[in-house]
Amino acid sequence: MSNKKIHFKIITPEKIVFEDDVDAIYAQGEAGSFGILPDHIPFMSALAVDTARAEKNGEIISFSIIGGAFQFKNNDAIILTEVAERGSDIDTARAKLAIERAEAKLSSAKTQNEIKMANAAIARAMARLKAASKN
Repeated sequence: MSNKKIHFKIITPEKIVFEDDVDAIYAQGEAGSFGILPDHIPFMSALAVDTARAEKNGEIISFSIIGGAFQFKNNDAIILTEVAERGSDIDTARAKLAIERAEAKLSSAKTQNEIKMANAAIARAMARLKAASKN
């Protein structure tokens, strides 16, 4: 087994959410899920509103990712996103309330834009809950 690592960063406009050397990365791209191991060929992907996971020494670290871009080259990986949150930092009660509010807005939505906004809010809250449940 290789002892090579991937230097992985998750960056938002406000801060670096995560930076560490990891063994593997798994994320949900717009075209489907993918996994990256050390020495993978260069790779880029648009990211879906979902989760990303890093594996380090057998431990899984989960993050909610609200879209963005993933890039990998020469064992350096980066996620650039507007919003990311470590699963262990997520307030699950707050995320559940966000789903309830968004579902109420969806049931009373009258325009396509209102429907789209409510569905996006539900997807964000679901990604947060999914990341929190993997910690």
